[in-house]
Amino acid sequence: MAKQMIDTPNLDELEKGPWPSFVTGFKRLAKENDMMVDLMGQLETSYQHMKGYWKGGTVGVFGYGGGIIPRFTELKDENHKPLFPEAAEFHTLRIMPPAGMHYTSNLLREMCDAWMETGGSGMIAFHGQSGDIMLQGCKTEDVQKAFDRFNDMGFDLGGAGPALRTSMSCVGAARCEMSCFDEAKALRIVINNNIDDMHRPSLPYKFKFKFSGCPNDCVNAIQRSDMATIGTWRDNIRVNEAQVQDYYKAHGMSDLVNDVISKCPTKAITLVAADKVVASDTVSVAKLGDGNALCIDNKNCVRCMHCLNVIPGGLLPGNDKGVTILVGGKSVLKIGATMGTVVIPFMKMESDEDFEKLNELSRNIIDFFAENALEHERTGEMIERIGLANFLEGLDIPVDPNMISQPRANPYFRGDDWDEQVEKWNEHKQSAA
Repeated sequence: MAKQMIDTPNLDELEKGPWPSFVTGFKRLAKENDMMVDLMGQLETSYQHMKGYWKGGTVGVFGYGGGIIPRFTELKDENHKPLFPEAAEFHTLRIMPPAGMHYTSNLLREMCDAWMETGGSGMIAFHGQSGDIMLQGCKTEDVQKAFDRFNDMGFDLGGAGPALRTSMSCVGAARCEMSCFDEAKALRIVINNNIDDMHRPSLPYKFKFKFSGCPNDCVNAIQRSDMATIGTWRDNIRVNEAQVQDYYKAHGMSDLVNDVISKCPTKAITLVAADKVVASDTVSVAKLGDGNALCIDNKNCVRCMHCLNVIPGGLLPGNDKGVTILVGGKSVLKIGATMGTVVIPFMKMESDEDFEKLNELSRNIIDFFAENALEHERTGEMIERIGLANFLEGLDIPVDPNMISQPRANPYFRGDDWDEQVEKWNEHKQSAA
């Protein structure tokens, strides 16, 4: 017989708004799972006292040092017995998802059944900030059993603790015309070659990879990963004139000016007379059919993606595609939230050699982080402390003007070796071409 529901007046308030509430889901699960009944009791107590009552510990499975987030209740009676015994242990298993988040409906049903049949609470989160499948709510005695079941299905534990965390890629090339490289392949190559750092935590703190197929960055790689690989291009924006004209006919001049032209952050898009503009190595042109033309000055384009998003199919990434590598993105910690800093402005990502080059760079960055970061310090904070120049020197990456985060405030500089530096830069561009 199911355990009697606990009064939860504070949680009940969360069901009264206009939007769906997680509390409704909790109550549905609680009808068949006593763990969820006691979880709601613990959560209600936290809401009443405005205090969390979970503590950590050590829980794992054979052969793995990370992947489980332990949670033990601190709510005890005078005899030190848990007030809510069925939820006294409420551990989370972090499961690595498929690249690009591809599932079949049968697989999703199988995962739900496996979670319930191995002692799980029924709560599953798709997906955590690092991309994990979060199986939330499992007793210590059931953790190994649950992992074995998912491992038999082909899944592995993700990261937890001072380790390489589960990676994440957008759906990308599978269904998005904006994709500039094979995100899923990049994820699998990098993660598979660094998997030991995920299973056996030995880093100063956590490290995250993320892969986005274009500058839209649908997996928040720039803000939330220590090494972000972002698809980009270095030639002209491609134009499908017929689809641009379809947009123009449907929306008119007002929307074209207000939603496309005026929103370009660098004013690289202009409206000109069709008979006075010609496409070139740096200019993309789309004639609108009324004597006007949309003109894109590509040398001033900063790949913000706005015009491509507003006119999907009409404007597309160029043909010379590759990736930009940024390092140091993270959420708030010691120095506040930071976005990634460009360390490789452009790298082709087509051949097996290109992907191996990406893998080598990722391994070098992890090794440098392991050797030079302080305990509980993210990559971005390490770079802030030692300086970007020292980080680049340690990885043997040449300095590039695209790496600056802001213009110089001081207009004076020494130009003693200016000619030598220009020559080095030109040599670097030739070797990268």
